[in-house]
Amino acid sequence: MSTENQKGNQKDKESDGVIRIFRAVIVIIVTILLGYFVYSSTVNPDSKYPFKLGLDLAGGSHLVYEADVSDLDPQEVDDLMNVLRDVIERRINVFGVSEPIVQVEQSSFVSEVPHERLVVELPGVTNVEDAVREIGKTPLLEFKLLDQEVIANIDASTTPEAFAEINPYIDTGLTGRYLLNAELVFGNGSGGLSNEPVVSITFNDEGSQLFEDITRENVGEQLAIFLDGEVMSSPRINEAISGGSAVISGDFTAEEARDLVRNLNFGALPVPIELVSTQTIGAALGSEILEKGVYAGFIGLILVGIFMLFWYRLPGLVAVFALVFYAFAIMTLFKLIPVTLTAAGLAGFILSLGMAVDANVLVFERMKEEYRSGKGSREAARVGFSRAWSAIRDSNITSLFSAVILFWFGTSLIKGFALVFGLGVLISMFSAITITRTLLIALPEASKDDKTFLSKLYKSGFKNNKK
Repeated sequence: MSTENQKGNQKDKESDGVIRIFRAVIVIIVTILLGYFVYSSTVNPDSKYPFKLGLDLAGGSHLVYEADVSDLDPQEVDDLMNVLRDVIERRINVFGVSEPIVQVEQSSFVSEVPHERLVVELPGVTNVEDAVREIGKTPLLEFKLLDQEVIANIDASTTPEAFAEINPYIDTGLTGRYLLNAELVFGNGSGGLSNEPVVSITFNDEGSQLFEDITRENVGEQLAIFLDGEVMSSPRINEAISGGSAVISGDFTAEEARDLVRNLNFGALPVPIELVSTQTIGAALGSEILEKGVYAGFIGLILVGIFMLFWYRLPGLVAVFALVFYAFAIMTLFKLIPVTLTAAGLAGFILSLGMAVDANVLVFERMKEEYRSGKGSREAARVGFSRAWSAIRDSNITSLFSAVILFWFGTSLIKGFALVFGLGVLISMFSAITITRTLLIALPEASKDDKTFLSKLYKSGFKNNKK
């Protein structure tokens, strides 16, 4: 019976050994495949998964617009800024700019005066004037009632300075945010014989109801139509107008009316914006930053690998392999998500390279104690990972909290750093807990009393700081 038990235990050990080796082989194959994917998709210019470089690495124009939201309900600001972003993005896409980035940015919550900004990045467009031209003139469409009481108080004695300060118009709340579409027609749009080009506009359901209410409540008044603060026409309201349609008339040529229709259809702004900042980054400068960032990352990887090999020998070699897996895995994520890499993002990647071995160091130090106490290498590895897990978990969770806070409250530059850093923390924790552990346990058993070459490698790596 004892012999049968021994045979059964031997079979179990052999079966466990096959499983351990199989897992290690899978890890090695996956690492090789990740490396091949990163290499092939990088050297192939027609790859579907290139690295997506930010403006500071690829070169281009960086524009910052500030939106005037002073007259808006604070609860509507977020929605309207998102509409503004979509409008500008559509206009840029029409002009064929490659992979533009348009995003809403808010000032810090500690700022006394809140600001709503729109950041526009146009890769490959290195002339600011060209960049502004690509965005084009996006008209702000407004409907305002003429205030008859103010007009009545204006007389011949009113000075030009005082007249300039008078605002005879009343906001109705009806703006381009409610616009559904615009169309070029000739004549008055109702079968007239005039060939004057006019612009017929149609509102959405909410705008149609608002337009009908305005015309019903102000019959006999004048409703001025503004484009970018200028009065285009000021028709008299003869009756309530339902159906949500209106006509913009003026001294338009056919070309001007056609451009106006295009601008309205592709971007009637819900809020007025002002260009407050421009920045141009040349392609040569971006290429230099990228080259130095990649070089710094490569040197960092080499130095960390040398330290781990020198200090821990065989376990250090396993940690270096896990670090290589980490580098390939995170670069694969950069391509698949995709993550827009900026100079700040490269800094986050390089920082995460150094932090990627933290978990390995904690495990190896715990493993060293168990190995020197007489446990075999596999048992020491299992116990080392078990005892180091709580410290690894807590340190990585705090790092993730920092990344989340930076991403949540930071500007676009800080968000790039936070995203790459957060991904690095997650992948490094996975590589240390899964990859390193799988490879260490797959190695042949060794103890400090053995005379094998493998045992000598373990002992040479665990002799440092001996008590």
